[in-house]
Amino acid sequence: MAIILDSLLPLSRPTLPARLSTPFPPPASCLCTRRKQSFQAFSIPRRNAMALILSTYIFSEVGLHDNIAFAEPSVGFREYIDTFDGYSLKYPQNWIQVRGAGADIFFRDPYVLDENLSVELSSPSSSRYKTVEDLGPPEEAGKKVLKQYLTEFMSTRLGVRRESNILSTSSRVADDGKLYYEVEVNIKSYANTNELAVMPQDRVPRLEWNRRYLSVLGVENNRLYELRLQTPESVFVEEENDLRQVMDSFRVNKVAG
Repeated sequence: MAIILDSLLPLSRPTLPARLSTPFPPPASCLCTRRKQSFQAFSIPRRNAMALILSTYIFSEVGLHDNIAFAEPSVGFREYIDTFDGYSLKYPQNWIQVRGAGADIFFRDPYVLDENLSVELSSPSSSRYKTVEDLGPPEEAGKKVLKQYLTEFMSTRLGVRRESNILSTSSRVADDGKLYYEVEVNIKSYANTNELAVMPQDRVPRLEWNRRYLSVLGVENNRLYELRLQTPESVFVEEENDLRQVMDSFRVNKVAG
């Protein structure tokens, strides 16, 4: 059974109600484009801009209802605890859960759809992991993680090419005493503008997407757990601090029985 808890939110002032329990459809692409352009024009980070919009709305309500106190929006985290499968993590409180995505759990940014996180688990009946070191050193684990990504992204379209690079691999012992591996890769996808053109000069490759993938690997209950974070490279600098806090929060836990 999974439990979601509020975490790292200010206790001395009220906050806006969380709306993650009811996923809502993403805005139309044209609206997203206009929103991003306006944010870039004023050089306001995307999450700060959303907080500013919400603050303006709340402030306007104060003039109509004197009994409503002004609450400054705060970007915090929620905690997701899965007691059945044995893991927990924290995720940005404005991300929404998407069901039926194929992973054990899946959350995404409601405005940047390419930014998301998921958790993958090995089969309890066929895996017998004792420690994450069963994957080899972090460098070897990184190669396996990248190979898995490239396999999943394999395309049958003509003129599609993928470029990939392992940016970093590392290991750490968390406060639960368990060893975790961290892997960071970049993958770019290129596609020809006219894949059916006869002349090579008419098949010009263009960049489809450029993404950063961050994985945290841990072992418990004889299973391999992998936290996956995906974000466009263009957003990574802005979101890096939050993404690394999510990585640091990932824990695998012993399941009773």
